[in-house]
Amino acid sequence: MSVSSGFRRRDLLKAGALGGLAGLAPALLAQDAYPNRALKLVVPFPPGALTDLLGRAVGERLGRALGQSVVIENRPGAGTLVGAEQVAKSPADGYTLLISTSSTFGISPALYKPSPIDPLRDFQPVSLMGTVNFFLVATNGFPAKNFREMVDAIRAAPGKYNYASVGNGSAHHLFMEDLKQRLKLDIQHIPYKGTPAAFQDLIPGKVQIMFADATIAVPNIQAGKVMTFGTSAAKQNSMIASVPPIAQFVPGFDWQAWQGVSAPAATPAPIVARLNAEMQKFQNTPEFRELLAKFGMEPWPPVTAAEFAAFVKSDMPRWAEAVRLSGAKVD
Repeated sequence: MSVSSGFRRRDLLKAGALGGLAGLAPALLAQDAYPNRALKLVVPFPPGALTDLLGRAVGERLGRALGQSVVIENRPGAGTLVGAEQVAKSPADGYTLLISTSSTFGISPALYKPSPIDPLRDFQPVSLMGTVNFFLVATNGFPAKNFREMVDAIRAAPGKYNYASVGNGSAHHLFMEDLKQRLKLDIQHIPYKGTPAAFQDLIPGKVQIMFADATIAVPNIQAGKVMTFGTSAAKQNSMIASVPPIAQFVPGFDWQAWQGVSAPAATPAPIVARLNAEMQKFQNTPEFRELLAKFGMEPWPPVTAAEFAAFVKSDMPRWAEAVRLSGAKVD
């Protein structure tokens, strides 16, 4: 090979390498400049719901951190799957995000068949915000003062008592069905369209028992409108520390709902890392923790996006099994 041909070959290789870098440049620059326009945060619940309040709080703080506005879009329906499907089909560029929940990535894909989403295939979890604990509450006229007396009362009168939920396949329904099966309780399920409607019948005793999330349970317990026999999570609840976990009486009973933020699958890793880092900053502030408490939520220890994804993967089968054992069907 002549010297000139050697140079030509090196020049071609160099040109090819530069061409490859040039092809990568727009993508790298786009990530470096991210974000350069408004983001959209899809909330798969109606305005005013707990998840909507959380989404607006996250959107406001994330927008400040990124220097761009975050527009909230409420897309309820099909157990949160309407909004989730919209995000799953959006470009994976970091500009469309989802408030994802244990319903979105746990209950609903097992309940709605065929499911329009696959959480593991269609999403990249970004940041886990916190958990929602549930209290087992009862009308004040119920003939029991604690969990053991509640169990004895139900066993003494099979089929006499009813429990409320906010709908078939809801967390409220699944938790009670799990408890029923573990303790062999004969108590009938009455589904309602939402917690306010259920509480409207629970307080006067038209239904006697239900699992209620802390947002509505805590103020009603503190006001003396209902009794409580325990919490769904195995750890002690920080909101009313005197209420024992049900796990003290039923080993292994441990349920919490969770809420976080996710992006479409294939969202570039640098963007996911940036979003996670910015969210972790405000999640760890006392101000945000106090806000979560107002929502009836407890903060989750800081986790990376990869750790959140691993959590979702391990959590999904548990919810699917709870749906199967409950026999829940879509209303």
